[in-house]
Amino acid sequence: MNESDNSIIKLGSGATAWNPCMLGSHTIGDGTNIGALSHIGKNVIIGKNCRIQGSVYIADGSEIGNDVFIGPNATITNDRHPPSRGDWSPVIVEDGVVIGANATIVAGATLRKDCVVGAGSVVISDIPKDEVWVGNPAKFLMSRIEYETRRI
Repeated sequence: MNESDNSIIKLGSGATAWNPCMLGSHTIGDGTNIGALSHIGKNVIIGKNCRIQGSVYIADGSEIGNDVFIGPNATITNDRHPPSRGDWSPVIVEDGVVIGANATIVAGATLRKDCVVGAGSVVISDIPKDEVWVGNPAKFLMSRIEYETRRI
């Protein structure tokens, strides 16, 4: 698609999204980009300068901090024991978090500042600040500092 096909949605906040996608929230920070086929639920708060890749699902009530990267097909839930009939346990993602492709974050978890969740991981509990967790269920792998040195 090209821009004449209206493939880019420019949001009032200065954020952008790619068609088609579902945006149930208007609280999306400046500089954030949301990929096609993503579903952003109601009452979701998304901070500034986030990169949300295609086909991401973010459940109602979730909170996403600033400078967060969410890889393609990641899922953030809000219902630990479905169907809960509205008794939600939203996920909180703090600033600087990286969530890999196809990761699932189970309802009620908090991802602390600058942590990393590996691709395909299933997070069932809180992840501490500056740690890298991988697997199903996700377990500690290394520090964020070690992760960053391996990326060079």
